[in-house]
Amino acid sequence: MHFTSERRLDDGVLERDFTLGEIPGVLWTPGSASGPAPLVLMGHPGGLPRMRPRLAARARHAAADGFAAATIELPGSGDRPRSADAEQARADLRRVLEAGEPVSEDIIDRLVLPLVEKAVPEWRTTLDALLALPEIGGPVGFSGGVIAIGVRLAVVEPRISAAVLFAGSFVPRATFEEARQVTIPLHVLLQWDDEGNDRQAALDLFDAFGSKEKALNANMGGHTGVPEYAGDAAAQFLARHLR
Repeated sequence: MHFTSERRLDDGVLERDFTLGEIPGVLWTPGSASGPAPLVLMGHPGGLPRMRPRLAARARHAAADGFAAATIELPGSGDRPRSADAEQARADLRRVLEAGEPVSEDIIDRLVLPLVEKAVPEWRTTLDALLALPEIGGPVGFSGGVIAIGVRLAVVEPRISAAVLFAGSFVPRATFEEARQVTIPLHVLLQWDDEGNDRQAALDLFDAFGSKEKALNANMGGHTGVPEYAGDAAAQFLARHLR
């Protein structure tokens, strides 16, 4: 892990850009930490420069609770090399959406499953590097999307002790089976009128989770209309499990 820049935000949070091999990322750490801080891994749909303001706001919220937060760019997004297969799947997705047709399971699988296979090992390698820093300890939480990535991480990564999952992305068939293996506490955010999300699939996925503690926070509104109080509830969930 190589830090390439740093700046101190007005609330004292230290924001540092890093690279890990070819993977770019950002780490935020509290300005007044008295010891190694718990860590929140922040997922997003890709395009880190575009997503950065929203991620920084979430990271500053986490820092106010005493947590470090980190994110990385997804494979095939931002300045990372593109995949011809993924680009074709995106083109097929745009075509059916513009035609008002249902999105087939085949398109979802071709679009999401290769991303999960590439992104999850990168997240785990990033977690190795982050936990080696003296200012970061445990426990570790995950917050965000793509939801299929969050589900896979919850299954394979024992260092993640709780997760906030954003139900706003397509769900492959295989993810429903993986969901039954998830046992950590979960808090799922669902926008009821999300124009790009299959509401019933999100509800079915929530039902499939094997966790004994799981909560669904559903709110009216579109994909980007998550109310502030819903974000506060997600932060309270992480604070309860990471402190």
